[in-house]
Amino acid sequence: MGIIFAFIALVSWGFGDFLIQRSARKFGDAIALFCVTAFAGIVLFPFVFRDIFSLLVAGDLGTIALLVLTTAVIFVASVFDFEALRIGKLSAIEPIYAFEIIITASLSALIIKEQLNYLQMFLVFLVVVGIMLVSLKSFSHLKTITWERGVVYAIIATLAMGSANFLFGVGSRESHPLLVNWFTSFGMAGVLLIYIIRTGKWQLLKNDLKKYAPLLFGVSIIDNIAWVAFAYSTLFIPIAIATSISESYIVLAALLGLTVNKEKLKFHQYVGLTVTPFAAILLSVTLK
Repeated sequence: MGIIFAFIALVSWGFGDFLIQRSARKFGDAIALFCVTAFAGIVLFPFVFRDIFSLLVAGDLGTIALLVLTTAVIFVASVFDFEALRIGKLSAIEPIYAFEIIITASLSALIIKEQLNYLQMFLVFLVVVGIMLVSLKSFSHLKTITWERGVVYAIIATLAMGSANFLFGVGSRESHPLLVNWFTSFGMAGVLLIYIIRTGKWQLLKNDLKKYAPLLFGVSIIDNIAWVAFAYSTLFIPIAIATSISESYIVLAALLGLTVNKEKLKFHQYVGLTVTPFAAILLSVTLK
């Protein structure tokens, strides 16, 4: 079941990122992210309100603190991610994000003692390398990577998102996958709503919802399916492996760009497109 959920997350994030790119360019980061998180906050509430009530009545401060920490970390990751992409060069930023898997795997090993065997560690390494090859437009761009602001923000985003993956997994095991998704989405949507109102974008949000409802609802549904599936996958398989398999969505996103946007890939990117799914599939086989 864990493998199935991880691959559902892979496919959903692949299509989700493709739609997120379009929606973010059309509506802006804040509105696009608000719609995704507000959708989860509304749709998931009927499934988790009993868990919320039980959590509050029991006064489980440990679980509440974990959920609050997860919300804060994933919010920071999103903010730095958008800022890195806004001010930095894609050729310098995107390869850094592959190390998100290493962060998640390291935290899983150090904190909850999830150990991978040597074959699994090698396959995780291949996934990281494959993702880097796919996202790297040219090796010559590596020479231009300096400690500019965009790169620093990308490193912070990678550390935060790798930590968020780990916290999502732990939170799902300590409480419930749907509760983790609802809590983080509700918290982020609340902060984003305040920002939208204070910056005078409320009317713009309403107009976008009326005019582009199919796109906004589409990206909201697909992205939230991905996060829910990822959270469920961590109940059955190690968090590091769930992250490695699901993060291979970058390959699917690249294929969508290749077929829909008619993008041209270079030889090393085709190598990455081959290596990454191969390693991800072998990872799933090692769990049987």
